[in-house]
Amino acid sequence: MGKIAFIGFLLFFVFFGQAQEIEESIPWSPDLKLTWADFKGKIPPAAVPAATTASGISYRYSANLIHHEVDLDFEVTAFFYPNESWYKPEVCDDLILSHEQLHFDIAELFARKMRRELERTSFSDNVKAEIRRIYKDILQELQDYQERYDWETNFSRNREKQLEWNERVGKALRN
Repeated sequence: MGKIAFIGFLLFFVFFGQAQEIEESIPWSPDLKLTWADFKGKIPPAAVPAATTASGISYRYSANLIHHEVDLDFEVTAFFYPNESWYKPEVCDDLILSHEQLHFDIAELFARKMRRELERTSFSDNVKAEIRRIYKDILQELQDYQERYDWETNFSRNREKQLEWNERVGKALRN
């Protein structure tokens, strides 16, 4: 019995340690600016980009049906994932860091969009599917927007466009 307990104990900590490494995340905050020290991931072999920011949106909610109306309590958060984000120190500079920060900031813009959508939607008793649809649609819009951002700035190589995007996203975050 002692060996089984030890193996279970060992497996729990191995799994728990791996889950924490995978799940490490930093929630978006207006006071937080990423630094290169936040990029803890390994550079993939033959990687072309100078850096990669892993960010995204998560949500949780509870719903109660009261007199045929859904009372929804929710939280939507934009996260940065340090262990999935990486950079090449020999080619990265402050402009590239601002480019990567903007990917995280854009995730926050779409987290706000999802919050607004959840606030203004009248849900049916099929609330779970309706929230999933909203989330899926927001994620697709976010992906499209991120791709447009990279394309227009040429991954920060077009300094003028990069500065325009910095201003555009900064203004949207302030509103």
